[in-house]
Amino acid sequence: MTSAETQIHFKDTRDIALNSILALYKANQWSSADKPELLYKALMNSHSLISAWDSDRLVGLGNAISDGFLVVYYPHLLVLPEYQRQGIGSSIIQLLTSRYTGFHQHILLADRLAFGFYKKCGFERAGKTEPMWIYQPETGFMGIS
Repeated sequence: MTSAETQIHFKDTRDIALNSILALYKANQWSSADKPELLYKALMNSHSLISAWDSDRLVGLGNAISDGFLVVYYPHLLVLPEYQRQGIGSSIIQLLTSRYTGFHQHILLADRLAFGFYKKCGFERAGKTEPMWIYQPETGFMGIS
């Protein structure tokens, strides 16, 4: 898979070095970079994982978690800041969503600054729903005790 405009190559393999993943997450200031082993395990155990490469440099990544039948959730989409606005994120989303055509729900959480991007990718606000979470970055615990 290649994007002709930018010479970016897209892969669906899981052969990605942890240091490349951490560089991408740190460049985007994502807190999951502070938990490298857990981040790596989470990505490698995703239902789908698409990466974008400029030669041998990881420049983008997106993943999906799914039950395989009805629902798919897209938790991570990152592109190195200097590669943003070149269609890489859109290509990753298109590659991911095409794998789940016909699914009942495609779900993601979007920061307000990313609403426009995701609308262009076909997503819309989910009625009157509000996102909710239990987020404890200092412990890594994301569930109910």
